[in-house]
Amino acid sequence: MHSTLQLSITAPDQMADVVKSKMAAGDHAIEHEVIRDGLRALLAHDRALENWLVGQIGPAYDALKADPSRALSADQVRSRLAAEHQTAAVKP
Repeated sequence: MHSTLQLSITAPDQMADVVKSKMAAGDHAIEHEVIRDGLRALLAHDRALENWLVGQIGPAYDALKADPSRALSADQVRSRLAAEHQTAAVKP
């Protein structure tokens, strides 16, 4: 069984309005369900960021340190991004 800790929070009016609107829409029955869902989303975001850093950024950095000739100039990066953007813009 999970243990719980009761907390009291203060939120800006805009955030409190989001909580109220979620409840009014029937998405959640009570305020703490909205807060829990928000915290779950934050934790999922943190896990995804950590996985990206460990799985992609770290190895890319290590590969570049091992072979600096693999580095691209800023102009090369811009050209590649522009080409990818152009390709994506053409697709329906």
